[in-house]
Amino acid sequence: MTAAPWDALWLNLSAATMAPGGAACGLIADAAIGIAEGRVAYVGPRADLPDTPAALARDVHDGEGGVMTPGLIDCHTHLVYGGNRAREFEMRLGGASYEAIARAGGGILATVRATRALDEDALVAATLPRLDALLREGVTTIEIKSGYGLSTHAELRQLRAARRLGALRPVDVRTTFLGAHAVPPEHDADAYVDLVVNEMLPLVAAERLAEAVDAFCETIAFTPAQTRRVFARAQALGLPVKLHAEQLSNQGGAALAAEFSALSADHLEWLDEAGAAAMARAGTVAVLLPGAFYALRETHTPPVPLLRAHGVPIALATDSNPGSSPVTSLLLMLNMGCTLFRLTPEEALAGVTRNAARALGLSDRGVLRVGMRADAVLWRIGHPAELAYNIGLCPRIATVRGDEALA
Repeated sequence: MTAAPWDALWLNLSAATMAPGGAACGLIADAAIGIAEGRVAYVGPRADLPDTPAALARDVHDGEGGVMTPGLIDCHTHLVYGGNRAREFEMRLGGASYEAIARAGGGILATVRATRALDEDALVAATLPRLDALLREGVTTIEIKSGYGLSTHAELRQLRAARRLGALRPVDVRTTFLGAHAVPPEHDADAYVDLVVNEMLPLVAAERLAEAVDAFCETIAFTPAQTRRVFARAQALGLPVKLHAEQLSNQGGAALAAEFSALSADHLEWLDEAGAAAMARAGTVAVLLPGAFYALRETHTPPVPLLRAHGVPIALATDSNPGSSPVTSLLLMLNMGCTLFRLTPEEALAGVTRNAARALGLSDRGVLRVGMRADAVLWRIGHPAELAYNIGLCPRIATVRGDEALA
């Protein structure tokens, strides 16, 4: 018998714990999951429960024969922004490249103009429908970047709006400062990096508005030298870093990120072996973004076999943004990760649970294990692979956060 009754006990289900090293997906058939004080108190075979369900927990829930997984984690999004870029979608269909659109004043800068025009309340209102779509599919933790303000006040406004979302919805929001996303029209690149390093970053750190710092190291954005300046300042302020790297070309961004012990390097279509080896040594997670790959009609896939060979953890995310990945379905990313990048269904699910948690520097979620946060999702499926197999179907029964089950 436990010292005190658990808050909740879930029965009549299988548990895809996502614990590595055992059965595929850490699957336990006919499982039981106990929850106490917002943490997992028991996960294992129902037959091994130390007492009767009624004696163990105040509330006993029927899992309806489904599968419970850890709560899904979307570890790379640009969810807070104004406007849309449907016209650019048409232009790309007509043959214009992402790079050509950006150099002509479209792309990120078009969203910057629309985002700067909105106050904080309007940004929150514009973002909520996108967030709600992700929550309906079992997302319990989400990373949200700035990067569409590109001025001190507008960047801070984006971060504050993102923080507010976590108070309005049952989701843990982790914010990332992406001031070095693009060069605004009122600055040249070096002068803008000066602003990011000398003014924006200290304010972000002082107000504790971000858990991490990101940058876009690419021919249409910032050079490795400029990125290094941003990372050095972030590191001095005690903020971990991550990087948009090797999306359109190989700029050596992954190796640069690894040099700063980055949490993650993201995109990685043009990653080479030296970059993969550096990431492996640093423990940097590879975040793959099949939505952007699909929407931009790219053909050069991330080198998944290379990542596997070097033991680099692989995460998946929506990259939800108005230009290159207008995606609000993390479940769709599971399917795309398998069909476009040839991940296995188990790798894909690990990519939105335990490896996504690692990409955010979080060690208290992503696996159903005693002591971890009780963030979980109950699915009306018979096997975890169905989450990657289905396209357009959301079989979620309930999202579990602590002792609450949210329909």
